[in-house]
Amino acid sequence: MTPTQSLRIGRRTLTLHRQDKTLLPADETGDPITKGDLVGYYREIAPYMLPHLRGRPLMLERLPDGLDGSRIMQKNVPSYFPDWVHRVKVPKEGGSVVHPVCEDTATLVYLADQAAVTLHRWQSKASDIRRPDRVVFDLDPSGDDDFEAVRAAARQVRELLDSIGLASGAMTTGSRGLHVVAVLRGGPTFDDVHDFSKEAADTLAAAHPGQLTTAARKADRGTRLYLDVQRNAYAQTAVVPYTVRAKPGAPVATPISWDQLDDPGLTARRWTVHDALDQARTNPWGDLARKGRALGPARDALRELKDERRSGGGSN
Repeated sequence: MTPTQSLRIGRRTLTLHRQDKTLLPADETGDPITKGDLVGYYREIAPYMLPHLRGRPLMLERLPDGLDGSRIMQKNVPSYFPDWVHRVKVPKEGGSVVHPVCEDTATLVYLADQAAVTLHRWQSKASDIRRPDRVVFDLDPSGDDDFEAVRAAARQVRELLDSIGLASGAMTTGSRGLHVVAVLRGGPTFDDVHDFSKEAADTLAAAHPGQLTTAARKADRGTRLYLDVQRNAYAQTAVVPYTVRAKPGAPVATPISWDQLDDPGLTARRWTVHDALDQARTNPWGDLARKGRALGPARDALRELKDERRSGGGSN
């Protein structure tokens, strides 16, 4: 294979480099994943992935020398990125940072050719950077082989969100657990969303103290599943639906339907670059993006629920 090759995508002609280079080793069932495999996957999955990317600042997890080389967590856009890659300048403590924004297939393929294996997105869009429109609960089990605890926690998070008026969807992370995501409307601040998610997680941990915890220190968790809500703070990121994870076999963070949570074959790494497109075509989240609700009523309902439980009028 030649060191470089050209690829036309829409109005852009991309020069791709070292497509035969191995980025991720094989798992026990397949072959190593090359840069060409990564480019091909992101090109195919783009119609399903771009709705989750457009308008959002990104952090790139790059493996220019593969999984055994250095891992670069890149926020600032390098000077050599082409000018057609969208950028957004956002404030941070002591200055600012210029993030890439992926608006089209050409950009997604370009990032893959830069060995950006995993894309991490903000919970807000660049057009209203301080007002998130997503809330994320990251379900982190105590061990790699404890997915049953993840299933149970996902059901508990969904039940709580349903009871306070927030529709939600679940996603395998491609790593160890699941994310449960709800869509928000009405422009809450990051402080509002983080405080709400912490209150919701604390409520669940109090109702299921032997199963769930919000303890940030691993030493304090024991065998309990950690309800992580830190991704709801300003400038924090979460993995994008359908992104590849930097692990052997190229597992993919994949949205699922709630019915699929009962599948005994489900794991956090159930889908890879070889079959995630088939799952995407089933539209597992349906019209979740159109079911956003204001945070205020949900927060009020949560506090009413907590009051009921304190007074003995509610159940776990």
